[in-house]
Amino acid sequence: MTTTQHTPDAELAAQPAAYWTGVAYEALIAFTRARQAELGFSQPQFWLLRNLSENDLSPDGRGRTVSELREAMESYLRAEDDLAAEADVLVERGWLRRDGEGRVWITSAGEDARVGLKAHAPAIRARIHEGIDDADYVTALKVLQRMILNTGGSLG
Repeated sequence: MTTTQHTPDAELAAQPAAYWTGVAYEALIAFTRARQAELGFSQPQFWLLRNLSENDLSPDGRGRTVSELREAMESYLRAEDDLAAEADVLVERGWLRRDGEGRVWITSAGEDARVGLKAHAPAIRARIHEGIDDADYVTALKVLQRMILNTGGSLG
C-alpha cells in the first residue's frame, strides 16, 4: 500500500488563491492606512491630492467635482471611503479650494503636502516587502496576473 506524503508546499498549493488574495488585500490596506493615519492623513485624502495634481494623476491640473473624482478612483476606492468628507478636511487644511461650480482644486499648500505625503510611500512599501526577494515578488505578481487572465479578467 502506498501512502501519499503531504508536504507543507503541497498543502499550501491546495489552498484557494481567492481566499489568500482577499486576506492579503485586507491586511495590506489596513497596514497602509494605519501608517498613513499615524502620519496625519488618510489614503483617500492622498488620492484626492494625487488626482488633482498636474504633477501626478491629473491629466490637466483642473478642478473636478467629487463625483468626477469618485469616478476616476472607482477601481480603488473602498465602500467606506467618503470623498466628500475627505475633501472637506482638505479644504479646512487649505490643501484644496472649492470654486463656485462645485469643483475642488489643489492649492500650492496641497501640492506641497502631496509631495511630502508621497515621501512616506517608500518606507511603507519597504516594511510590506521586508524579507521578500524582488524576484519572488515579481513571480507572485505574474502568477496572480495569469490567474486573472485564466478566469477571464483583465489586467487594466
